[in-house]
Amino acid sequence: MNENLIFGLYIFALATFVGYQVISRVPPLLHTPLMSGTNAISGISLVGSLVAAGAKHDLISNILGFVAVTAATTNVVGGFMITDRMLRMFRKGPAVPAGSKGQRAKAG
Repeated sequence: MNENLIFGLYIFALATFVGYQVISRVPPLLHTPLMSGTNAISGISLVGSLVAAGAKHDLISNILGFVAVTAATTNVVGGFMITDRMLRMFRKGPAVPAGSKGQRAKAG
């Protein structure tokens, strides 16, 4: 096998292991800010995939660039949708009238 391929696989395996270890140790309170940061990183990968798709090398490069653009766009949009949904959970609901707190409607 080519040395560059072995080196690339080694880096990929190491990044996978380190990424799993870092993400698994994040407390639940930090998930929303962390997701916002990863959405920004996904936006950077979207720009890189757009450059790869528009480089006009050969047909395979264009197809892989299109796949990368589609995957990165899905990742960015989905990430922002999930982040927005999580942030909506922390919004305060409508105000309850002062006289109705803790009282139940009387039957009959």
